[in-house]
Amino acid sequence: MSEEKPKATCGKKIDRRDFLQGLAGVPVLGAFALAALKQESYRRSRKAQAVASGAAQGGAADLNVALLGVGAQGDVLLNSMLKIPGLRFRAVCDIWSEYNLRRAANLLKKYGHEVNSYEDYRDMLDKETGLDAVIIATPDFWHAEHTVACLQAGLHVYCEKEMSNTLEGARRMVQAARATGKLLQIGHQRRSNPRYIFTHDVLLRELNLLGRMVTAGGQWNRSAAPDLGWPKKYEIPAGRLRQYGFNSMHQFTNWRWYKNLGGGPIVDLGSHQIDVFSWFLGVNPKSVMASGGTDYYDPATHEWYDTVLAIYEYETPRGTVRAHYKTQTTNGSLGYYEQFMGDQGTLVLSESSQIGAVYREKTRAGSWDEWVRKGYLGEPKIIETRADDTARDSLDVRETISPDEHKIALSFFDPYHKPHLENFFNAVRGHATLNCPAQTGYESAVAVLKVNEAVEAKRTLYFTPEEFHV
Repeated sequence: MSEEKPKATCGKKIDRRDFLQGLAGVPVLGAFALAALKQESYRRSRKAQAVASGAAQGGAADLNVALLGVGAQGDVLLNSMLKIPGLRFRAVCDIWSEYNLRRAANLLKKYGHEVNSYEDYRDMLDKETGLDAVIIATPDFWHAEHTVACLQAGLHVYCEKEMSNTLEGARRMVQAARATGKLLQIGHQRRSNPRYIFTHDVLLRELNLLGRMVTAGGQWNRSAAPDLGWPKKYEIPAGRLRQYGFNSMHQFTNWRWYKNLGGGPIVDLGSHQIDVFSWFLGVNPKSVMASGGTDYYDPATHEWYDTVLAIYEYETPRGTVRAHYKTQTTNGSLGYYEQFMGDQGTLVLSESSQIGAVYREKTRAGSWDEWVRKGYLGEPKIIETRADDTARDSLDVRETISPDEHKIALSFFDPYHKPHLENFFNAVRGHATLNCPAQTGYESAVAVLKVNEAVEAKRTLYFTPEEFHV
């Protein structure tokens, strides 16, 4: 691969001039036609960029990649990467050699990748030569050790969120990235999602559709479910489990529920959306209070809280914003989304393509007609009622006093993690800047991990600016 120096700083996410060029004076094609046109244009530009990255070096631009951790999340990342051109998989590593490792190696072989398999990451780093990057999808408590070792071995690293289950571990990761000069991307994939970038850069920053933001909210609800099981004939021997920090197969497969291994649902799920709060508001939180507990599951096997309600305060240049977040694992109602509310309108956004709209405060002066004509927003959803609902033939119809609903005029249908991985690989090639480098991931970890502390403290906890810096 090229020795061109990679770029590690946060940069502009979309070239807005190119993204919006020509829309201001186009004929009125209709919002949905424009949305489709923009989506196709964006898809073609991404494909062209990937092809250019590979062709620029006469085929030598293939990156040699290893995957460390091929459990459930590793599978998700692997399936996304198999859709990205210019990658050559060289190695996979997982302590569950009887199951995870064999399955991943067989899958890669079907796609033409002859990989070496390893149980211990140290063996992989000792024996593999020519690697460019490592993708880490191991349990949170291993992230710091794995990331630091890979960086010190001269490799660029993409590490899944949460960055670490401790701030001490996250700090070591930042320091190692700085000391080695290698790239470290943290897997907060919304930061590379085209809909989120479009919403942040255009709808909020350029158009200021919401006006003065005052509150934000988010949730990730999941239905009650039994603990994860495993095929008994492929159990990991007890000695190997203990060697890698697990007391049992139950703990290995359900590590997110155990203290000292993961952080519970507020970290596993909430970290994605609490990261969006800081990103969209442009500041880190000032304080957090939280209530939570193991209210449904057995505390013996679910050490972390199955239900958490948190309230943050953010001091933005335009005033205080209060944000509430909820995660619970006994009812999946309304799934997951983020919400931002200002004096001009409301935004509701999610990775799910079914959710994504802005709602204009109808009582405010002005309109969003211009942005509909230019294709930034879908046509408004007008709600009408009859003056007398009992008289079906009445012609006296009036609009209800409610906000207009506009769909966000940019759709995204690729796997959720694919753009973030593409951003990482393009940065390794020297053609992009990371959307979530180590320092940004660390700031998110500070904001998220404090929620569990606040639950235990049963009082408001305050952040200092120094906490967010390494």
